[in-house]
Amino acid sequence: MDDVSRLGGGDGGRGGDGGPNDPAWSSNAMGQFQSQGNLGWNFKCQRYLGSITAAVLAALAVITPVAMVLLPRMQIVPLRSEQLRCPAECEGLLITLTVKLVLLVLGSWAVFWRPTRATMPRIFFLRTLVLLLVFVTTFAYCLFYGVRVVEQQDQLDYKAIVTFALSLVDALLFVHYAAVLLLEIRQMPPRYYLHVIRSPDGISRGYPVGAISIQRAAVWLLDKYYTEFPIYNPFLERLPPRRSRSKLTHSASFKFYDLDAQNNHGSLNPANARGVLSTTSSSTTARRNNSSHNERFYEEHEYERRLKKRRARLVTSAEEAFTHIRRLQAEPGPAVPMDPYEAAQAIFPSMARPLQKYLRITRQQPRHTVESILQHLAICLSHDLSARAFVEKFLAASPVMQNDKEKCPIQTWSLVCDVLLSRGIEDGTVFQLRQGDVSLLCRISNLPHFNITEEIIEPKSNKFVLRLSSETSV
Repeated sequence: MDDVSRLGGGDGGRGGDGGPNDPAWSSNAMGQFQSQGNLGWNFKCQRYLGSITAAVLAALAVITPVAMVLLPRMQIVPLRSEQLRCPAECEGLLITLTVKLVLLVLGSWAVFWRPTRATMPRIFFLRTLVLLLVFVTTFAYCLFYGVRVVEQQDQLDYKAIVTFALSLVDALLFVHYAAVLLLEIRQMPPRYYLHVIRSPDGISRGYPVGAISIQRAAVWLLDKYYTEFPIYNPFLERLPPRRSRSKLTHSASFKFYDLDAQNNHGSLNPANARGVLSTTSSSTTARRNNSSHNERFYEEHEYERRLKKRRARLVTSAEEAFTHIRRLQAEPGPAVPMDPYEAAQAIFPSMARPLQKYLRITRQQPRHTVESILQHLAICLSHDLSARAFVEKFLAASPVMQNDKEKCPIQTWSLVCDVLLSRGIEDGTVFQLRQGDVSLLCRISNLPHFNITEEIIEPKSNKFVLRLSSETSV
């Protein structure tokens, strides 16, 4: 149980080894929490202002044709009873108006009614253009409606008003169609190749992307980053040093003297001693530099061997622990019933030490606590998952969203680019995303034009003969 208590607290409570007591971990966590805490009213206004404006304009555009039809019926627009008559053709137009409005509302809800994925530093030009079209169309129809009602009130009839409102709905449907083309379909066909490399571990990926702006490409890339990139572990770069390396370091600090270079009085010449020391130290330094890549190779090989060994121990101990748990219906005879969490607490100590050693060598102590491990084990037991399904959370290093530290409601990244962020991406565009010690460098390249030619194989040339030879077995 002592190992269980230390499992979530780093390498036995020691700092500087990837645990919560590590200064690097503390600075990263505090920086992330401070960045989340600095988001005040300015961020909230920037986040929701665009969505609220779009919703208000859409609601006004939908309500306007309904108001045009209802105002004469409510006697707000003074018309005579003869002018308010609605024959069968007029009633058909009213039904068409209702159906088109319902379709417009459903289409807008299905395509555009969703929470904002990101708060961008620049305006979204295409969305602003669509909102401007909606506003101009609605305002123009309202203006002409008011002029016709005031100036030509005696010449109006209810059918003309319904036809005018129906034309507004038709115009809004065409604006909705243009919005779908500009905001959704235009960016779907791939036109560019986006290459991203993460610093400092050097993980790189490549994705095809459509014709979108730089800031939208950054948002699209962050979606890919959190769902496809492996988890960045800064403590994993600190491989444990080999003993041979420490021995080489201590042996390199020794001093050597040339005993044969003594003078006639039997004493050592200081000039010769300095020359021997300088030559020895320089040769030792050169030998150490030449063997540094060998030391790194053997360190990585030793680390991989130890990692595989501890992984095998973890999987074996988990499989043995899962064999001691059976459901109450499948267990013959009297038994003490336990809920999934109690069952997890019962079998967890048998696998705690191998799990602790594996988390220690992979530097995952800050990611997993005892409580989170027990909750995960309880879920696996309640759904009859296998032991390998339980340990997959600790063995798999991807995606980034698997890390509980990254499951924040708001992730703040800094976008750096020499070009205006609202402009579209093009060949040669380079931008960078930064968050703490992690940075994503992105380069944009044009996808090539593929020239596909047709080659026909003649049936006569698609026949074969068997060549017999005494030197072969055929």
